[in-house]
Amino acid sequence: MKKRFLVFSGFSGAIGVALGAMAAHFLKSKLETGLITEDNLQAFETAAKYQLFHSIALLVLAAFIDHFNEKLIAKAGYCFMAGIVLFSGSLYLLTTAKLMGLSDMRWLGPITPIGGLFLITGWLLIAYAGLKKK
Repeated sequence: MKKRFLVFSGFSGAIGVALGAMAAHFLKSKLETGLITEDNLQAFETAAKYQLFHSIALLVLAAFIDHFNEKLIAKAGYCFMAGIVLFSGSLYLLTTAKLMGLSDMRWLGPITPIGGLFLITGWLLIAYAGLKKK
């Protein structure tokens, strides 16, 4: 489990940095084309930020898993992994769909808050693990 969290954290962090740079350079340059809006750009940057924050959180969980209730920390880690994919992934697709020539992607809209709930649940599980620590 520790290895799984480390591997996911490493790849997710690298992807988050790459997509953040893409937003700052490539996507920003596409604003005048109308294929991406300022709101799209801000949402994309939010997705990258949350991906990076939770990649770091997952890395920390891997480091501390042996010091707290392993089952709770593992559940928190899996919630972070699911949240990153669902929250950030859906925002990446929603905000760049027009630019990528994809048709109606609005069906992804409800996926974003589900991903957010996974991220929140992960944090609450960490809090609970802390409360249960003897």
